[in-house]
Amino acid sequence: MLSEDEKLDTLIRVGIELNQISDLDILLEQILTKARQVANADAGSIYIREGHALHFTYTQNATLQRRLPKGEKLIYSTFSIPIDETSIAGHTAVTGEALNIEDVYQIDPTKPFGFNKQYDEASGYRTRSVLTIPLKNAMGHVLGILQIINAQDAENRIVSFSESDEKMISHFAANAAVALERAQMTRQIILRMIRMAELRDPNETGPHVNRVAGYSLEIYEQWAGLNGVKERELNRNRDILRMAAMLHDVGKVAISDVILNKPAPLTEAEFEIMKQHTVLGARLFLDRQSDFDAAAAQVALTHHERWDGNGYPGYVDIDTNRPLNGCSGKGGLAPGKAGEEIPLFGRIVALADVFDALSSYRCYKDSWDEARVLETIEKGAGSQFDPKLVEILIDRMDILRSIQQRYRDA
Repeated sequence: MLSEDEKLDTLIRVGIELNQISDLDILLEQILTKARQVANADAGSIYIREGHALHFTYTQNATLQRRLPKGEKLIYSTFSIPIDETSIAGHTAVTGEALNIEDVYQIDPTKPFGFNKQYDEASGYRTRSVLTIPLKNAMGHVLGILQIINAQDAENRIVSFSESDEKMISHFAANAAVALERAQMTRQIILRMIRMAELRDPNETGPHVNRVAGYSLEIYEQWAGLNGVKERELNRNRDILRMAAMLHDVGKVAISDVILNKPAPLTEAEFEIMKQHTVLGARLFLDRQSDFDAAAAQVALTHHERWDGNGYPGYVDIDTNRPLNGCSGKGGLAPGKAGEEIPLFGRIVALADVFDALSSYRCYKDSWDEARVLETIEKGAGSQFDPKLVEILIDRMDILRSIQQRYRDA
């Protein structure tokens, strides 16, 4: 449990850390984690405002997490609640004022809001103290709601959130809202780029790229844990990988509609043109200003390479799309990269992209059932895909299913 001085130091440090995170999903997770740390809260949730509703976005619960086997994650359903005064979060969104409730089972019946016990009853958890804080931008508009649950004392007994906790979390929420608004703008810019690609290729949708990004992140986290990646490097890579994965096919904006939307199989010449989307996508990030640019170029370029070396574009000069000096292979083409010659992020996104393509409806095919998808993925281990990553994907199917539900096609 942090002392008051330690809480203040944490608030100062966290404000800097949050503004270094660019991806929206990573940021929301960190906002919730840090808020719970500052207030020593056992659990919490974040709701993001979407029109006239609050979308239940992220939740954490240390007590329920401890009940799971090591390495497993809690899986929650996503849902929305109306912005009105009947719920605790909705009341805070309407009024813009914090609510600090000692015991949600003992709310004054004259209050317009109440607590829904369904989650407690289903999970066997007992919610008591709840602190609900609005995340407001500089104009005073509510962007979302931060809710932390069950403050704990030094002996881990459930207590009320103190007045000091409320002040500190309110200050924290102000800084978090600034970071949140910036991350939402970054996400919108990325989605606009994807919508440009969608105008050319109807398969390149927001839900598709969010699923690929979510799968990629889950696979990377597990890979990092197995390979001893330090927490600081892990967090930095999570941020850039998720955004880079969303832009894996952005190079398709430069490919002809005739090829992208052809209902029949591509000719050999057409397929050679289609392959160029990897190089064209990488070119968008040549003027590198950050680690994200480097990762996005890497993913765009290498997400169609194969573990056995039979992928594309291989060892090419991004500027000319010609084989690098000394790398000319059969027929004068660049040889494909193989095995660990393919960058890790490229190997991960290659697997995540195919998994989603097989699992999803396309104009030329129905979605495959999960058993058929996994059978195909397993057959590709060691030829098309990094076999260790395939093992991770299969082991994490519960999480991948939750990502599918979170980002369903319209």
